[in-house]
Amino acid sequence: MTTSPPSPRLHAPPLYERIKGTLREAILSGRAAPDTLLPSEAALCEQFGASRITVRQALADLQNEGLIFRRHGKGTFVSAPKAFQNVTALQGFAEAMSAQGHSIHNRVLRLETVPAPMDVAQALQLAPGTPVTELHRARLLDRAAVSLEVTWLPEALGRVVARADLATRDVFLVLEQDAGVPLGHATLAIDAALADHATAAALDVGAGAPILRVERLTHDAHGKPIDFERLYFRGDTFQYRLRLDRHVAASAQSIFPLQGTV
Repeated sequence: MTTSPPSPRLHAPPLYERIKGTLREAILSGRAAPDTLLPSEAALCEQFGASRITVRQALADLQNEGLIFRRHGKGTFVSAPKAFQNVTALQGFAEAMSAQGHSIHNRVLRLETVPAPMDVAQALQLAPGTPVTELHRARLLDRAAVSLEVTWLPEALGRVVARADLATRDVFLVLEQDAGVPLGHATLAIDAALADHATAAALDVGAGAPILRVERLTHDAHGKPIDFERLYFRGDTFQYRLRLDRHVAASAQSIFPLQGTV
């Protein structure tokens, strides 16, 4: 008589993984709504029969995933879902967010003609010191500050943009609809940074808060650079998303043509 070999022993996941999984499922399913106060560490310890160190490890992982956030002296709360913009299509911020049902409002902080700094002139293919229009706007998503947008345009296009309702309209749409300039493509460079005092004030965050920094150079349909921007997004409220295909060939030069970093 033969007997079957014993089944391999199944190892239960670490306790902190089970705590994290239970809380994550509650958040992602909607049972724990945004801004809901989570049970205290002591309550979670009692609920799961875990040590405080184990509970803190689970909470730290969830915080790193952006699913929860802490308020000093008040506890741990469920994060609101981040707004996102796909970068596989050339769209203005309001254009993309409105399509997702968000309301957008812009606060114009500065609009003036300035001599083009060296990096701006290089991006727009102008001589250094050539007059350009510089526009600073705080972008509000559902009435909460989400980004600071700093834009430079050749002076002729800047005059058209300056006449538009910049509190409600994207610069892209003004260029297309008012200036009659068909847009072609844009190149982007994205990195992480810490907010300086001016950026922090515009975004309603503390100085030194993590932000997403984007440098974008937009060209018209003929390949001429017409719009150079630096965009600063709150890292806790927004993300860029993109699709990557395995077999699409692109040279590094075509993807990252900008010189230097922001």
